[in-house]
Amino acid sequence: MADRVMPGPVNKEAVIREAVSINTRKIFDSCRDKDCIEDLRVYPTQSSQTYIDSALSIRPRKAELLYCAVNVEPISFNRGWFTVDCTYFYRVTGETFPNGQTVLGLAVFDKRAMLFGSEGSVKSFSSQDPNPTVDTDDLPIAEVNAVDPIALHMKVVDAAAPGDTDLDQRTIPDFIADAFPEELVLTDAGRRWYTSIGQFSIIRLERDTQLLIPAYEYSLPEKECPGSDQGDPCELFSKIRFPVEEFFPPNSVEGAQDYRSML
Repeated sequence: MADRVMPGPVNKEAVIREAVSINTRKIFDSCRDKDCIEDLRVYPTQSSQTYIDSALSIRPRKAELLYCAVNVEPISFNRGWFTVDCTYFYRVTGETFPNGQTVLGLAVFDKRAMLFGSEGSVKSFSSQDPNPTVDTDDLPIAEVNAVDPIALHMKVVDAAAPGDTDLDQRTIPDFIADAFPEELVLTDAGRRWYTSIGQFSIIRLERDTQLLIPAYEYSLPEKECPGSDQGDPCELFSKIRFPVEEFFPPNSVEGAQDYRSML
């Protein structure tokens, strides 16, 4: 088996065995973004609103991406192009000053991208789906990859006048509301909380298609699946490397390796 081709980089001596036709999603267009979202309104929980009303400022703690709702619509004046509307739902955590009370709230960010998704008019059916539904528009599939944002800055301001807000007119999914321990304050009942966050994301449009690719071999794993010996924990512990770096501080500190290392 010395000539067996393994997953990874292929050297020039590898021989293609056959051409294989596969069904997969082809990426027709994609984009990446580094959004700095300034002064994004945060809608706090009821108890958090009480702390915000008596706070001088709010320190940023973290922001978590709970969900991204994605919608695709064709652009009528440009064939093959589509708008991808993304709605990001964040759970934002801060700390009031003074008193150091933890505050929690919901922030919502809307983003639109225009990408090429080609055209198609096929109707797909599968034996795996007993109740098929046909999408006559045959829209491309939008995929959004995003990481938890970085909470850059937070502030509180006095509300201009009590009343409804933009979010009060929108429908918040039940599972988003369930991510908070209390009901959210969606009206201007007190002081307003704003945050600035940094969001990294990749958006792409895909369609099902058939491609012809070179094949080398069937992908049979060479590595065995090791089991764990629950009867001898000391034997397991003996295989763990001694963490030397935890006991001795380094002589130098390298630069940031990823976006969270900047915090």
